[in-house]
Amino acid sequence: MRKLALQDEILMQVEKPARYIGNEVNAVMKNKEEIAIRFAMCFPDVYEIGMSHLGIQILYDMLNGFEDVWCERVYSPWVDLDQIMRKEKIPLFALESQDPIKNFDFLGITIQYEMCYTNILQILDLSGIPLMAKDRTEEDPIVIGGGPCTYNPEPFCDFFDLIYIGEGETRYRELLDLYLSCKNGNQSRKSFLEAAAMIPGIYVPSLYEVTYKEDGTIAERIPLVPGIPTVISKEMVREISQSCYPKKPVVPFIKVTQDRVVLEIQRGCIRGCRFCQAGQLYRPVRERDLEMLEQYAAEMLDNTGHEEISLSSLSSSDYSKLPELLDFLIEKCNEKRINISLPSLRIDAFSLDVMNKVQDVKKSSLTFAPEAGSQRLRNVINKGLTKEVILEGAKMAFEGGWTRVKLYFMLGLPFETSEDIREIGELCNEIAALFYDTVPKEKRTSRIQIVASTSFFVPKPFTPFQWAPQNTKEDFLEKAYQTKQSIISQLNQKSIKYNWHEADASVMEGIFARGDRRLNQVILRAYQKGCMYDAWSEYYHNDVWLKTFEECGVDPDFYTIRQREETEIFPWDFIDCGVTRQFLLREWHRAQQAVVTPNCRMACQGCGAGRYQTGVCLEQKGQ
Repeated sequence: MRKLALQDEILMQVEKPARYIGNEVNAVMKNKEEIAIRFAMCFPDVYEIGMSHLGIQILYDMLNGFEDVWCERVYSPWVDLDQIMRKEKIPLFALESQDPIKNFDFLGITIQYEMCYTNILQILDLSGIPLMAKDRTEEDPIVIGGGPCTYNPEPFCDFFDLIYIGEGETRYRELLDLYLSCKNGNQSRKSFLEAAAMIPGIYVPSLYEVTYKEDGTIAERIPLVPGIPTVISKEMVREISQSCYPKKPVVPFIKVTQDRVVLEIQRGCIRGCRFCQAGQLYRPVRERDLEMLEQYAAEMLDNTGHEEISLSSLSSSDYSKLPELLDFLIEKCNEKRINISLPSLRIDAFSLDVMNKVQDVKKSSLTFAPEAGSQRLRNVINKGLTKEVILEGAKMAFEGGWTRVKLYFMLGLPFETSEDIREIGELCNEIAALFYDTVPKEKRTSRIQIVASTSFFVPKPFTPFQWAPQNTKEDFLEKAYQTKQSIISQLNQKSIKYNWHEADASVMEGIFARGDRRLNQVILRAYQKGCMYDAWSEYYHNDVWLKTFEECGVDPDFYTIRQREETEIFPWDFIDCGVTRQFLLREWHRAQQAVVTPNCRMACQGCGAGRYQTGVCLEQKGQ
């Protein structure tokens, strides 16, 4: 009989105890005596968020496919259980076996967003693992980080033994075999780490030293062990249809953020939006085969009992076999009364026709993401979306019966003017007016509802905007006020609702995104002061963070509002993400001139991803 790590009286004290008991449908159980490596895979946020993450599902399935490995899951305990575990000295445990994480060989932590950095320390702390990699002994698990934030791992590098750069499907078997070889040969932790540094895509932070110039920028990065690489190249799956994908994903006991079957139809994006980090990191676009997707969709629905399937992609409309796939899904799902979710679709005639088919009666809201109010600024960010296209899409939607439209914009974009901000309100007004012009009064079932949301722009590494200064909190709030004033001055303002994000957290995200090693001490001290769950507004304490920066002698403005020289060495420059610095710099210059760059299928721009000889890059050559 499997024994739970938490006693009944503790489970009864916490919100949603099902977060901690494991044993869900499709969870993998193995005999501990028959395996060689125990791997704890962690998402450093609450269960509902972590269980919605596709990347962990893929790696969980892949690692458990190895006979000698048992991969188990662990998530951040919510704040109520966190307090109890500290008070009662209960060690953090894995869901499947309920065993303490400290007894595992590896602790893998995916890092999906900057505001989870203190939760990494929560995981280590509750596990009884020293927070700093340099303090760990032979008895501690190897702590390995992965995910998109590892493309600038420096702000948190002191907490990790290894960092995996790129897509996780390619190098884990090699890494685990090396570990077994070192373990069986009684080699030290240090020997393993030095050998691991020679595996492509593996970064061992402790084996490098960084020096700084008087102005605070980086002077050089020095390898401390002869022969280890000075540049870490990202790992990438070239044949994505042949890579691992879960046919039997774990089904959560409670409702989670993405409570559905998720089908990844392609990886990467052809569009080249200059603000979008994912659009650069996952180049080139690689499509999964239609036959593979049809097979997996059918099996995943059968194996989970989910009542909804969602297509996962940065831009679903760009999948070349989308009509055929949707025909299959509509037929399959109509039989079983399963909903189809279609995110990231362009609002055009085809997409609206599809949505009509999958949303028979209820017309949910349609989402447009113009990102900027003016055409000039949309050209600056290379959005590739004209006002004519937006209005035509809205018109077709209104004719199809939709009465609710969500519009997403960003404030604080490079080269933004007050005129650009004013045009946000004007665009919203035009769309609202279009509804009344399109739908006759006698056919209107309700008033049009436009929901405009603005987020605050954060420059990210490996984008053309990595050189751009970020707005201050005061700038952000002033621009949100200008947007609101623009909206309430419009004729159709009663049909427009306006929301905006919090400025404090956006500034902090910007600090972490482009930070360097000096931030490790800040994150550590902030955690020691109680900072945790910073991605949750109710637990984010901006005053504590600002005080901590001051105590550590680190100027947060250095990472945000400063204009960067084109020749500056960035903390992440030792990573080769597939696109060249020359390409990103060229796109930065084109942004300054508000010049649009065609997408990958229209014309190759020589970004550097052609070296991988796969995906859309081969399409260009007619292969």
